[in-house]
Amino acid sequence: MKVFIVPCADKKKSIDALPSVINVLKSTGVLPLLPESAVSYCRDYRAKYMDESSALAESDMVMTIGGDGMILKWGKKAAAAGKPIIGINTGRVGFMTAIDADETQKLKALADGSYTVSRRMMLSAVFTHCGQASEFTALNDVVLFKEAGSKLPEFEVKINGVLVNKVRADGIILSTPTGSTAYALAAGGPIIEPTLECIQLTTLCAHTLLNRPMIFNSSETVTVDIIPYERSRVYLSADGENGMEFSPDDRLVISRSKVFLELAKIGDRSFYTTVSEKLMTPVKDM
Repeated sequence: MKVFIVPCADKKKSIDALPSVINVLKSTGVLPLLPESAVSYCRDYRAKYMDESSALAESDMVMTIGGDGMILKWGKKAAAAGKPIIGINTGRVGFMTAIDADETQKLKALADGSYTVSRRMMLSAVFTHCGQASEFTALNDVVLFKEAGSKLPEFEVKINGVLVNKVRADGIILSTPTGSTAYALAAGGPIIEPTLECIQLTTLCAHTLLNRPMIFNSSETVTVDIIPYERSRVYLSADGENGMEFSPDDRLVISRSKVFLELAKIGDRSFYTTVSEKLMTPVKDM
């Protein structure tokens, strides 16, 4: 078995955890693959250093050392390559990670196959800006938000061409079940079991008393247009990245991605246990 390990290079705790991870993997016959850039902070003869595309192709699994942000960044790459991903948490919450940095002995489960894989739906977003269409994938969410100090725009949401919501708000969040415990949760959305397949709509500070989150079948197509007000400015982001301006003549089309993420976990800890431990108790300052 070969595992492509990607540590968060700018976090000391992630780099510090790397030797222990390599030790456990090698002791069980697993070959660690590391990005070429890792030579600058970890020179280990037991690991093989490769460029990203070659490592993704050769590995059997991708492993991140960091927080949920690393899962978001590398999860889409792993999914596109058809490889499962597992995370070691050195961040604050680590909701999607499998183990904490002090539990690396549990990685022995990779060698004997005693781990499970959770299949997670992702979103496909087609954004047409100034007549040019671009497509990207999101594991958590796609967010439209107004610029700070801007007037409130109006968001028009349609399902298969049928208007379902027209609201003035600071923004809207279109999320997956995995993303229901992220930004959507902070905005008042429900917690959704992550292996379900649906698309959630949550508004940000809607200027109405009659507004609730909505959940759509994953087979539906969601279209979003905006109606500006006094030159209001709106931006679009996917999983916290991109930050593209959304102009009045632009359009966003959201649907279920054809690609699914396989998120590996070790042990029998359930999603509901994770919710209780990580969301119902104060976050530790790590």
